[in-house]
Amino acid sequence: MLRLCLLVLFYCFHAGSCSENINSLHYTDGVPKLNVANSGYHGLVRENETLVEVTPTIRAVGAEICSFRIINKHHIDAPFEITLRKNGEAELRARKTLNCEKKKNYKFDIVAVACSGESSENATVHITIMDINEYAPTFLEPSYVRMVDEGKLYEEIIRVEATDRDCTPKYGDICKYEILTSDQPFVIDNEGSIRNTEPLDYEHSHNYILSVVAYDCGMKQSVPVMVTIKVNRICKLGWKGVPERVDYAPLSGVETLFPAAQLKLCDVPCNINKVYSRLTLSTSHIGKGCDRDTYSVQSQRNICGASGESVDLLPIPGSPGSEWMKTLTSDEGHESDQMFEFDGTSSAVAIPNDVLNHSLSSTFTIATWMKHKPQINQDKYIKEHILCSADDHKMNRHHYAWFVRNCRLILLLRRDFTQGDLNIFRPAEWRWKIPQVCDNEWHHYAVSVQFLNIQLYVDGILFRPQKKNPEVIDDWPLHPTSDINTTLTVGACWQGSENKMKHHFRGYLAGLSVLLHKTEKPEVLACLHKCKESLEVPTMNYLEPGMELLSSNDLTEITVEGDNKTNMETLIKNIGYSNSREFPTPGRRNLHLTSSISCDNGHMVKIPAVESYVMVLQPQQPSVIINGSNNIAREYRDFRSGVRIFPDLKITVEQFESERIRNFLNIPEPRLDSCIVSIYPSLNPDHEALTLPEGRLQEFGILAKVSKDGASITGSELIRNYESVLEEIEYTNQKPAYYLNRVFKLICSELNGRFLSNEYIQTLTVIHPRITNTVAPISSNNIDEDVAELSHHIPPQPAHNLIAQHHVESQPARTVFGHYLDTAVSDQTETILSGGSHAIAVIIVVCIGFLLLMIALGVIRIRAAHNRATQEEIQETEMAWDDSALNIIVNPMEQLECGSIKTNGNTENQVHEDDDSSDDNISYEYDTSDDDDDNGHGPTNKVRDLEWDDTLAV
Repeated sequence: MLRLCLLVLFYCFHAGSCSENINSLHYTDGVPKLNVANSGYHGLVRENETLVEVTPTIRAVGAEICSFRIINKHHIDAPFEITLRKNGEAELRARKTLNCEKKKNYKFDIVAVACSGESSENATVHITIMDINEYAPTFLEPSYVRMVDEGKLYEEIIRVEATDRDCTPKYGDICKYEILTSDQPFVIDNEGSIRNTEPLDYEHSHNYILSVVAYDCGMKQSVPVMVTIKVNRICKLGWKGVPERVDYAPLSGVETLFPAAQLKLCDVPCNINKVYSRLTLSTSHIGKGCDRDTYSVQSQRNICGASGESVDLLPIPGSPGSEWMKTLTSDEGHESDQMFEFDGTSSAVAIPNDVLNHSLSSTFTIATWMKHKPQINQDKYIKEHILCSADDHKMNRHHYAWFVRNCRLILLLRRDFTQGDLNIFRPAEWRWKIPQVCDNEWHHYAVSVQFLNIQLYVDGILFRPQKKNPEVIDDWPLHPTSDINTTLTVGACWQGSENKMKHHFRGYLAGLSVLLHKTEKPEVLACLHKCKESLEVPTMNYLEPGMELLSSNDLTEITVEGDNKTNMETLIKNIGYSNSREFPTPGRRNLHLTSSISCDNGHMVKIPAVESYVMVLQPQQPSVIINGSNNIAREYRDFRSGVRIFPDLKITVEQFESERIRNFLNIPEPRLDSCIVSIYPSLNPDHEALTLPEGRLQEFGILAKVSKDGASITGSELIRNYESVLEEIEYTNQKPAYYLNRVFKLICSELNGRFLSNEYIQTLTVIHPRITNTVAPISSNNIDEDVAELSHHIPPQPAHNLIAQHHVESQPARTVFGHYLDTAVSDQTETILSGGSHAIAVIIVVCIGFLLLMIALGVIRIRAAHNRATQEEIQETEMAWDDSALNIIVNPMEQLECGSIKTNGNTENQVHEDDDSSDDNISYEYDTSDDDDDNGHGPTNKVRDLEWDDTLAV
């Protein structure tokens, strides 16, 4: 026994497994047992690997284990092997890589074998082969083909199917189908079902070829399969080839709308007698019913050649002379004419007497744009006045009026008692029943009166009288009254007895104007209504015998009828759209094409209507640029005779790359419709004026208004004509010595303010002369010119270079004429005055100085008598000389009497000269109470004691 123990210890030390062998020794006679539950072992192995991950780890206890063995009791090949590791655990491996697609699971038994030869009980091992995504999906068919009818939407056109050889759902199932061909009207779902998203059109495409792929759940993609969908041509009644949208670029001329249109009449159940088609352009949502030029009423009248004497009763709010318009509500007026809204309760304005003579002449024209609809829950006989002239107080007599009542347009003209027998009825009221009055669309109305010959124009077309339309009502003349004037109103009528407005208008008005003493020409009224956009009618070359083509007056509707289907298609193909406006309103214009067929048996068959639209694209925005000099310096005499404020003005419109492109596109020469000249500060009308060239204004038909704040020039005219007017504007100033400079600002606009120019600033600078210390002869004719003569040898400088500091310093005595300093006491005289021992010489010099002073005062009195102008406060304008703190009194001595003079040896009576101060606005204080004495004897008033006035000194 001892020997046996020694041998075991020796083996442990040499084999390195002493502890195990000791345990084995402890279980030498035991039976091994596997550490497994009743369910056995479970193993996982990937297709591309051999090591099996077994749970739990294979281990045996109870005896010394020398090996593990696979016992296949399930009669299935088990391509695995098991080996014993050094730590007593078993490792299970596949003898080769396995294929899940062939066999997914294996099952076999294992036992543990002790070194004594004893074996454990069997334990079952379950092996699962883990799948990898080694196969891509494949379609069951190499390609797919289907036939469908045009014009239908299908729930399912065709179903494609793919499979995957991978053994598990993760990689073997198909999870997604996709159409690789882009921009096709088809979709496919995850089941492989293909359907169309819009009806197919044989004319658009005879067949569609799609490339479809499938994805397994591991997102492995298949090889694409081709799916062909063929479209069967189905004949159906209606128009084909009409696009849903037609883009129109500004200034592109005429754009053909439906060049590929075809009319299908295949299933008409009768013999065709005639075919009718009507194409309508809808523009009612734009401005006043269509795209018209963006000009003011006056500018439109100027373009159409209308009389310039017409008075605009609804001018642009804020324009000069339009103060009465402040209470009305209006739009911006940039896209079309300025439109005013009247609410039917309070919106109304009274026209000032200086705007329009309230007494109409026997010949006149009243015109306006109006948009009106029937009033709900309102008495249909209530008047809605557009224009009304009534008694201003006491009574409510309506002298003349233009109003709407019961959807009728009514003109009232009451004769005055001086115009005929008071006992004779004469026509006084004309009532037109026309549908346009209450259709809630914009229409242009003009009524022309000439010796009671009344003519109404609607949308530029003369209304032809019908039986009892207009209905004419007779009335007595107005009876004579005293001390009664009239009140002219727009939007209501003044009730003099109640002192308030009544009969308010509800709707929209624009461009209300009155022309007295003449009537407007019919062609002018047609031009005022003319629309810039319209349908373009095909030329007569396309019209064959048996066909007829009609169009509306405003070219928004074209009707074609005849018995020739082919010619019908040709005419519809050649209908176009045009917009001659240089800057059209962008947006959508709807098109509506309706057709019908007349059969031989009289039965009418309607063809399905077609909807389309024209999309007017955004025009390129122009840029109005004003260039020129920014500063002009002129001398006194130039300002008195007149200075042109914009001598080198240049206005350009930058929109197109070159003039060649403008000529190629046949674009009209650009125009301006207004220019505003502003002056800072405002003009002093006593000696300043702004003059405009009347001849040029009349030549070009441009209106102008001048005020103390500047000038406004209005009227649509070519840019070069505006330049010629602006270049001749002159500014005059009879007292330029009061100013340093004048600032003028110019802004011009195109298309009624829709496009504004830059702010062009021009500064006129006054050149003030610099006075020398040399005594010069005095001229009583024009002291300003004499002073200028004294300074000819000194270069003139702008006034801002001569500004003195605003504080008072002592200065030497000077002789002053008017507003200018003439001479200063010479250095030699100053030496004499400073010598206390030369009293006689001092007295002589002072007497001479006093004599010169009296001569100067005499000259001033003469000039004041002739000019009747008094010294004005310099603070009246910010550009004037500021001497509020520089009130200088020339005072050689405190008490000046020719025979008695007190002198000192100090510098008490000397004033130091300020060489930097200007000499244009310094004046004497003297008594001018006897200004009427201009008989040449000189002033008789006593000169005050001259002294420094420092009450305003800073």
